[in-house]
Amino acid sequence: MGSRDRAAEQMNEFKKQQTKSEVMTTGTGAPIGSKTATLTVGPRGPALLQDFVFTDEMAHFNRERIPERVVHAKGSGAFGYFEVTHDITKYCKAKVFEKVGKRTPCAVRFSTVGGEKGSADTARDPRGFAMKFYTDEGNWDLVGNNTPIFFIRDPILFPSFIHTQKRNPATNLKDADMFWDFITLRPETSHQVSFLFSDRGTPDGYRHMNGYGSHTFKLINNKNEGVYCKFHFKTDQGIKNFNDAKAGELAGSDPDYAQRDLYNAIRDGKFPSWSVKIQIMTYEQAEKFRWNPFDLTKIWPQGEFPLHPVGKMVLNRNPKNYFAEVEQIAFSPAHMVPGIEASPDKMLQGRIFSYSDTHRHRLGSNYLQIPVNCPYNTKVRNYQRDGPQCVDDNQGNAPNYFPNSFNGPLDNPKHLECPFKLSGDVQRYNTADDDNFSQVGTFWRKVLKPDERTRLIQNMSGHLKDAQEFIQKRAVDNYSKADADFGKRLQEALNGYKKKSQDGVAANL
Repeated sequence: MGSRDRAAEQMNEFKKQQTKSEVMTTGTGAPIGSKTATLTVGPRGPALLQDFVFTDEMAHFNRERIPERVVHAKGSGAFGYFEVTHDITKYCKAKVFEKVGKRTPCAVRFSTVGGEKGSADTARDPRGFAMKFYTDEGNWDLVGNNTPIFFIRDPILFPSFIHTQKRNPATNLKDADMFWDFITLRPETSHQVSFLFSDRGTPDGYRHMNGYGSHTFKLINNKNEGVYCKFHFKTDQGIKNFNDAKAGELAGSDPDYAQRDLYNAIRDGKFPSWSVKIQIMTYEQAEKFRWNPFDLTKIWPQGEFPLHPVGKMVLNRNPKNYFAEVEQIAFSPAHMVPGIEASPDKMLQGRIFSYSDTHRHRLGSNYLQIPVNCPYNTKVRNYQRDGPQCVDDNQGNAPNYFPNSFNGPLDNPKHLECPFKLSGDVQRYNTADDDNFSQVGTFWRKVLKPDERTRLIQNMSGHLKDAQEFIQKRAVDNYSKADADFGKRLQEALNGYKKKSQDGVAANL
């Protein structure tokens, strides 16, 4: 192999496994006599419509790209298992946690968020950390990020927020005014933006970052007792990040750095793993907590709600085919199993609808029949039928309506969701002023080290300098509310860029 890595050697490894070539076929399985020439009338003549070898190939080629994901378009995937190491059955009845030592197959897709499918792995961006567990009770998806928080707390703002991360509709260019105008007008973004422009915004690949379910969930035990929960996946490889310069260099020299790093590590037997932990909050604690515990822009302090160990997640297999197993894999927070339920988290409630809806647009109404999405550790029995790309037996000759008198599948009250009480007036509640700055100040003062604070200011001001001055002022005002030193240093850095620009103009006069 010389200096070639395992990813570069993939084709040679296939050749060693496939000792001889097989006969090529059309999509119908018919053998092909020649794949280098179309059927024509004479050597120079027109092609014949009857050439199915050609039309079969071309018609498929014309359709081989499915819509890319609206967000998280650029990603990498791997497969492995989750193993229970600590008993949490007093909190949760889900079979995935039923006993110490139990292993459940899983799939994980890592991704950037805002960029297109061809964007760089090292871009300054949160990282998606989506997990699918093929449990005995159906598939459980935990669809999170490498940060425990998010930019917004109300899902109605999500389309606008994502638009600001994309391209200006007139110039088709990334636009600092768009980004910072929204960010500064919605100061609940301040916490996540601080994470984004810290070292955490450019992780060293996917193996050296944590994952978080981010949302608050409910866990229900066998006594139908519930608690609120947050999921944490702590990297066993240790946290590593790039500085801004190194991330930028790799964006040009190796834009697929994270994909290559993950593939080669698994291929070389260096299986990445994460220690799985949970935070627990009782209903009573949630009622009395000093801020909304379902606010996705805030963390639960670990000093008050410590981490409880649960298990280990190990990735030990690369995809056999990227399109089949990574591009087509579909995660949704709506995919839960008995014992794991939704909380009142507004962002979670919004995602429960939107994710499954976008999968039906991108992959079709039968996207759950695609092998990588199929709940293969259980059998699907329902009354859904037909639709495009039905690839299983369409549930054979079973009744397709309910109720029926012919032994079709039945519901069972033992699987009912845990009841809970709700009260309150139905209206559109404004959450813009729900303490947007106290945790940002804590992050600045207590989480970041002095050199990390310096890099945060450098990274943030280097991006913010391209926005208009009135937007810059709004950003400085917001971060000053989090911590006076934070705002002061951000303004000083912006002043430095302004002076350099003025000196440059003067030098050219």
